[in-house]
Amino acid sequence: MTGTVHLLKLSVGTEDIAGLADWQATKRAQTDDGLPRHITRMWPKRGDEILNGGSIFWVIKGVILCRQPVLRLDEYLSADGIRRCAIVCKPGLTRVEATPKRAFQGWRYLPVADAPRDLPEGRQDEDPLPPELSKALAAIGVR
Repeated sequence: MTGTVHLLKLSVGTEDIAGLADWQATKRAQTDDGLPRHITRMWPKRGDEILNGGSIFWVIKGVILCRQPVLRLDEYLSADGIRRCAIVCKPGLTRVEATPKRAFQGWRYLPVADAPRDLPEGRQDEDPLPPELSKALAAIGVR
């Protein structure tokens, strides 16, 4: 039986969750079947664990703010002829408890036990706080 692991990824250049959603709505950020994808140089060695219920957790301005389930890992051949991995996700972003995270390059594995919890259903539609405020509140233990 394969366990589950998540991915952790910086959303570089994104100001907030709405900005990530806007980016994912662009043709450039979608597969041919219209699903959001993130193209990365490295292919995850733990792909089976990711595909066993894993999500990609997005870090925006130093805070983990949302996630989306990973549906599949597609091969993507870039214009320079290099084979890359397209992490294909379920559309839509699920907000999670704001959790500070220092910057890093690429992506990281995130054990299920360390993943921030989803915000309760009633809070998913609230206007999100600015990432800087979410980070400050999370730093003092307010989520």
